[in-house]
Amino acid sequence: MNRIFPLLLLSAFAASADDWPQWRGPNRDDISKETGLLKQWPAAGPALAWKVTGVGGGFSSVAVAQGKIFTLGDVDGASAIVAFKEADGSRLWVAKLGEPGGHDKYPGTRSTPTVDGELLYALNQHGDLVCVESATGKERWRKSLTRDFGGQMMSGWRYSESPLVDGDRVLCTPGGAKGTVVALNKKTGALLWQTKDFTDPAGYSSIIVATLGGTRQYVQLTGKSIAGLAPDSGKVLWRSDRAGRTAVITTPVVRDDCVFVTSSYDVGCNLFKVTKDSGGLKGTEVYASKVMKNHHGGVVELGGYLYGSSDAPNAFTCVEMKSGDVKWAERSIGKGAVTCAGGLLIHRAEGKSGTVTLIEPTPAGFKSHGSFDQPDRSRAAAWPHPVVANGRLYIRDQDVLLCYNVKAK
Repeated sequence: MNRIFPLLLLSAFAASADDWPQWRGPNRDDISKETGLLKQWPAAGPALAWKVTGVGGGFSSVAVAQGKIFTLGDVDGASAIVAFKEADGSRLWVAKLGEPGGHDKYPGTRSTPTVDGELLYALNQHGDLVCVESATGKERWRKSLTRDFGGQMMSGWRYSESPLVDGDRVLCTPGGAKGTVVALNKKTGALLWQTKDFTDPAGYSSIIVATLGGTRQYVQLTGKSIAGLAPDSGKVLWRSDRAGRTAVITTPVVRDDCVFVTSSYDVGCNLFKVTKDSGGLKGTEVYASKVMKNHHGGVVELGGYLYGSSDAPNAFTCVEMKSGDVKWAERSIGKGAVTCAGGLLIHRAEGKSGTVTLIEPTPAGFKSHGSFDQPDRSRAAAWPHPVVANGRLYIRDQDVLLCYNVKAK
């Protein structure tokens, strides 16, 4: 029995290569390596595998791991983690995070939970960070970004960041004078470090891991700057001023020692080159432009080109990353969120129709491979990002979760 039990434990928490365990996928780049997916959608869209309700109110996307789907929502008078069975959408468990609500006009949860083996980490709109067992939802520990770490945000839209797990650490961004970013022991919640030389208020972006200038680091964007942090201490390795307005949300994108950042409210986008010299790392601005003003639908980088929505005009846009040159801008599908799976892009419009479009990523021009209007549309903006995992496409709309079969026959 002693020999069998560890094998059973490993099997219970084994990850599929096509799982989507956190915000923007395994590498936080919103690119799935999954193959064998439909290259062209039928006129009515891919087949609906199942639909469930009881997801709760909010704008969180989903994580898929261990045969389960995890998301956040305001359920039964509380903000909560909700787990469903991947096979048929049946609800498995609910774990309370804290109070519901939040912003008067846009109440509900915003972030995506992060699954790391037997543990799951989630942050609600009020800054309650909770660690639970992924199999049962049983709470292991909790912290408050405001009470425990002096958290302060750049504006009043409430916490939206998705926690990052890296090695034995879980990271998130309280913001404020005590330190912008914290690293906690992922098993106990004990504070490992809080940045001392990085004290910006928190934005709404999520931390990524990147190697820039030959140095592995954490990269975070705020309403004031973009910075790279040392994993073992939180020391600032480089920092560049970059002023945002109202809400800075989009996750940074990295390629070839360059970091691309973008935000809306007429700010635009910037590219920073990170280099190393005798004095350490330095971030130098390559360009500042308004060719892409991404609100919160995200940006995907493929082959040196960036694909994402840009405000005013509301157009899905292709930009060459190194130069900032616009290759095309397509207004017909409007503003929305994007992901990549099977070598193609999936765009979900945030407007009334919630249209979902399959797009070929090429700088030569916009090319659709099929689309469909989301059924069961709520009156809320369709902000949750689409997710593809294990041959299925997930679309969240407030209390409804739709699962489509996008595996090729």
